[in-house]
Amino acid sequence: MIDLRRATDLWRRCDVVVRDLLFGLLLAVASLLPALHGKGTQVGDLPARPFDALAYAVIALECLPLAVRRRWPAVCLALVSLGFVLDQLRAYHLFASNVLPIALISAGAHLERHRRVTVVLLSVAYVPLALALDRLGATERVEGYVVFYLALVLAWGIGAWLRSTRAAEAERRRHLAEATRAAERTRIARELHDVVTHHVTAMVVQAEAARYLTAVPERLDATLNAVTDTGRRAIADLRHMLDLLKADHDTDVGLPSAAELHTLVEQTRRAGQPVEFAEAGSRAESAGSAEFVTYRVVQEALTNALKHAHGSPTVVQVRYGEKEISVVVGTDGPGSGAASPGGSGRGLAGLRERVEALGGEFGADRQAGGGFVVRARIPAGGPS
Repeated sequence: MIDLRRATDLWRRCDVVVRDLLFGLLLAVASLLPALHGKGTQVGDLPARPFDALAYAVIALECLPLAVRRRWPAVCLALVSLGFVLDQLRAYHLFASNVLPIALISAGAHLERHRRVTVVLLSVAYVPLALALDRLGATERVEGYVVFYLALVLAWGIGAWLRSTRAAEAERRRHLAEATRAAERTRIARELHDVVTHHVTAMVVQAEAARYLTAVPERLDATLNAVTDTGRRAIADLRHMLDLLKADHDTDVGLPSAAELHTLVEQTRRAGQPVEFAEAGSRAESAGSAEFVTYRVVQEALTNALKHAHGSPTVVQVRYGEKEISVVVGTDGPGSGAASPGGSGRGLAGLRERVEALGGEFGADRQAGGGFVVRARIPAGGPS
């Protein structure tokens, strides 16, 4: 089994010319077998002629050019066609004459330039061949020549179909690669937004608050320490995210989850936002991506609370069910006219995509008395 596998790998590593040459040599050897004498293509039904020195040259001319059938298909087709004409005019009826359809299929599949010119030249050259065979005493009727010509057209058509199929597959792969790259860019942008926005917003809010604490050194020192800690946390999260983006890294390992919500809430409180946090139910051992999305929903909602309703009471409620995780984050503050709870911002739009990708529901609305509320229902056990 190991030797066969090595032989297969070695064969695949061989140049395409070498592989096709072996195919042509096999056909040439088969043409020399007595049992296959007279088993070739016959156009005109001339009486078969025995082998002579020229017959061996014709076999080589028909079979060996197959070595370049994919690299130089026009050269292959020209040489094989010449050998086929000699075969028919000399009435050898060699088994090698069956190579012509293979050369036509290869040309139809691999020829890139002057395709129409090639088809016209071959069609025009077929007429003198038919006339020459008729002068040599061929008994073939016109219908026979037409049928054979149509068979050659079919061989070319098969090659052309293979070429179009290959081109369509290449185009599909190109579009798939572009879509994959676009999705990856979107994912990276989303992760950067989630990681950077929350920490930077907290730092800005804390720095603004420090302006008014110069007369209270103790509180000023605590606020500046909080800014420093938040900055370090941002750097650590960014490094961690860049590590996850490496090709050889399992991107599902080490991502934030619902277990870190307490830390997230505490950071928001240190930024000056009063947050009430409540959890209900038990976290599942394997909730897949649901816990990661839960963390991002709460993170983005708290970031918006810091930006648009700083200082207003904020409530975070997370309920763990058997089949889903429910999240509600609301603030009672009047908010700011710049707020975008309806989901037109990049953050909320990204959250909606995350939640809906898992088959859940997401909503963000203004409240009647001011403020806003974010709701999400995230199916647990989704794709991880």
